[in-house]
Amino acid sequence: MPGSVELVVFDCDGVLIDSERIAVKVDVAVLGDLGWTLSEAEVIERFVGRSDADAHAEIEAHLGRKLPTGFGEAVEQRYREAFANELGPVEGVLDALDRITKPSCIASSGTHDHMRYTLGLTGLYERFAGRIFSAEDVANGKPAPDLFLHAARRMGATPGGCVVVEDSRHGVQAARAAGMRVLGFTGGLTRPEALEGPDTIVFDDMRELTKLLDQLDVA
Repeated sequence: MPGSVELVVFDCDGVLIDSERIAVKVDVAVLGDLGWTLSEAEVIERFVGRSDADAHAEIEAHLGRKLPTGFGEAVEQRYREAFANELGPVEGVLDALDRITKPSCIASSGTHDHMRYTLGLTGLYERFAGRIFSAEDVANGKPAPDLFLHAARRMGATPGGCVVVEDSRHGVQAARAAGMRVLGFTGGLTRPEALEGPDTIVFDDMRELTKLLDQLDVA
């Protein structure tokens, strides 16, 4: 899908902030408390890159019962306690952001409130303020294309002119479904082979990001 790059669309968790290593450990503990024992690898495969609403629906389906009242808020508090001590930007991403000259935005499965907190902790919120889109904004979260198409419309870009930087299987599937090119980041938790596919370049070092964008920016 050659063409000039009009917009760089970043996922948030695992791409801009190194949160998924922390969150997955919390998820394993929370699911264990509910009676569903999953390994970190199983949590990554099932839930990383998906919205809270979709994840909660799958948990309820597996357990055969509704989650307790206040479950989402309690889990968010556990995330925040863990993030407060450990969260930082993904290695190399700050330098990459400084060098990117194309318009950019965030399109994440996280809620707006969650991103205000995590991006604020890492000093990235103000850099993207006004250009942050959440699965809360659309009917269907990743792997549906809705969120990426919504971000492109709001930013005035065509789908074919967008390059999505993603680190999850569900996110990569959503970007392809939206007709966008993908840079699949494997420096986090997801196996490279889970991201490979059409219109996708897989990379493992954020310091390579601007070079890859230049390669894709074909007039």
